[in-house]
Amino acid sequence: MIQAIKKIFAGIFDKISESTFNKSKMKKQILIFSIVTLFFCSCNKNISTENQTAFGKNIPHPKPPKTNAPPRILFIGNSQTEYFVSAPIMFEEFCRANNQRMNVDQLITIGASLQKVYNTNKTEANQNFSNKDKDGNYYDYVVVQEATDIALSELENYKTNVQMIVEKIHQNSPDVAVYIYQGIPPVPYTDSDYMKYRNKMRKNDISVMEFIKNAGLLRVGDAVKDAYDGKNGYKYLVGNKDNLRYGIHTLHLLNDGGFIQAILLYATIFDQKPMIPKKLLLITGTGYFDSMRKQEVTKAISNPEALKEIAFNNR
Repeated sequence: MIQAIKKIFAGIFDKISESTFNKSKMKKQILIFSIVTLFFCSCNKNISTENQTAFGKNIPHPKPPKTNAPPRILFIGNSQTEYFVSAPIMFEEFCRANNQRMNVDQLITIGASLQKVYNTNKTEANQNFSNKDKDGNYYDYVVVQEATDIALSELENYKTNVQMIVEKIHQNSPDVAVYIYQGIPPVPYTDSDYMKYRNKMRKNDISVMEFIKNAGLLRVGDAVKDAYDGKNGYKYLVGNKDNLRYGIHTLHLLNDGGFIQAILLYATIFDQKPMIPKKLLLITGTGYFDSMRKQEVTKAISNPEALKEIAFNNR
């Protein structure tokens, strides 16, 4: 469109030059020129705004409802939220270590879409969505994470699923602050399609965010990409192995990835950097018999300070 407008400009300038001898015609050309100029400026402004939203400069931050009691957050999603490490558990640990009161609930089903997460946990979910709070909002925050394949390739289904969940949450939490989980490409960072998938997922995540009342974006995909890119001196390869994600068929966040995800949510909600606890509940390995246990952060996380800075810069 911009190129077409530029051609119109060029044609108008040519016609103005050819018409200098005809005053009435000159006035007409100037009028057309003014109208096209205003149109061009308007288009350019709109395109600039779209680009800023796409790159995160204008992404809104939802406002949580006012409450005198400890706020409550709900995580709803699949194994991208909890697998090797747990976003709900780690976020709660950061809140506790930083004297931020927070009640944490979760509805998690491995390998499931939001629709299936709800269907699988329907009894618990309906109970959660019927609970009452004195301030009129049982939940103050909710993190909504859709299945990667749907977030990447099925935008309308993505919107429908998120809308269904949010409408149910609005039954007892009409003013809840909704965070759409920005997904991570389902391929390794070294894959030639990584950026293509990243850009498409990001665009879809933002489209869903704009579709939902009082919603923002939890920029996990952006933060993980910055870590892969080596921001703040972080190196994702340890012993030639990806220290952020691991998986044979599906890539899941490891200790470093879960760490940056938890700090990102903390920084996004509270707009500040958290104090890092001495120990966190982290995975001991990726084997069948490995499990989460309390571990020293300086030993289980490769570069805590770099990851904290990356997370904070993506809040």
